[in-house]
Amino acid sequence: MTLLRDATPDDAEALARLGRESFCHAFEDLYRPQDLRQFLEETYSARAIAQEIADPGIRHQLTQDAPGSPLSAFIKVRYASPYTEYSDAANPLCLGQLYTDPARTGEGLGAVLVDWCLDLARGRGCDAVQLSVYSENYGAQRFYQRYGFGKIADIVFWVGEQRDAEFLYELRL
Repeated sequence: MTLLRDATPDDAEALARLGRESFCHAFEDLYRPQDLRQFLEETYSARAIAQEIADPGIRHQLTQDAPGSPLSAFIKVRYASPYTEYSDAANPLCLGQLYTDPARTGEGLGAVLVDWCLDLARGRGCDAVQLSVYSENYGAQRFYQRYGFGKIADIVFWVGEQRDAEFLYELRL
């Protein structure tokens, strides 16, 4: 059984650790060490995560096997999408991050969290969900395409001084 719950301030360190581990597992080899260090500090420090948890415009949903057990996956959504210029959607939600403990990939945790995200978006009256995905992350692209997400733009993502090609995906609701 998977427990699904909102992040609390007490989750900041565990959530930061899971974010760092998941990101590095997938992408560490792409970056110079100094760029990666800077990105991880800005994005996955406990301080940065705590600020996001306190932000009413951002929501983290977590999975774990039982209360008190380690986090197994998380999704971060932004109620105001930063990608509105690329779409005519009137009220899109942004799926900002979806990460699973690397040892737990393939267990369906991502699907549980995307289903939660889509239910949240519909419940808030959103007409689309938007997300960015690395241009060479073919597994993630296939995962989102199974839900009906499609590419609407080429965008960029910065890690330190390195510029990555990303695809902006959107699912109309």
